[in-house]
Amino acid sequence: MRAANCGKIAWMPRKKKKIKRFRAVKVVKEMSREQIGIVPPARVVPDRKKKKVEKHKPTLGKLLQQE
Repeated sequence: MRAANCGKIAWMPRKKKKIKRFRAVKVVKEMSREQIGIVPPARVVPDRKKKKVEKHKPTLGKLLQQE
């Protein structure tokens, strides 16, 4: 008896490529990008109500300088 594949993985059929459905939203977005251009990325607006809290406790040197 002789090994047919000589240690190689046997040939397996590939999966069929999944057909993507038509989406009107994608077409509309593509058309608007062509006319207007790419929209700049959104920026995070900091909340004015929240104050910035210090991440670390002040060191002894900073406490002495303040007084």
